[in-house]
Amino acid sequence: MALEWVVLGYAAGAEAIMVLLLTIPGLDGLRRGLVAVTRNLLKPFLSVVPFCLFLLMDIYWKYETRPSCEGDSCTPSEHLRHQKSIMKSQRNALLIAAALVFYWLLYSVTHLVVKIEQLNQRIERLKNKD
Repeated sequence: MALEWVVLGYAAGAEAIMVLLLTIPGLDGLRRGLVAVTRNLLKPFLSVVPFCLFLLMDIYWKYETRPSCEGDSCTPSEHLRHQKSIMKSQRNALLIAAALVFYWLLYSVTHLVVKIEQLNQRIERLKNKD
């Protein structure tokens, strides 16, 4: 299952970089091309949502089927393995949340940048009419 988490991490990283590049001021020349690329990538990146839901169900299943290690019923090594498993599940849940939030931010920022460009074009047309 490690490959799925690597793929999700790369997708979240790519989303974060695109959001960062779209929101950095002063990149107006690069922004037009970046908006076109981002708009074309939004549909393929939508596959992150069901993928995250699948991985979230995987975390839940592992949580439900994990042997409990409470009190003196397990050895220190089993207790350590149990704690590591809990930490990995929490880390993976944070990665899922980050990927979903970055996708939502990327969608929202791209939509706003496109709307701003359209409004700027309308202003230019109105200025040219006068």
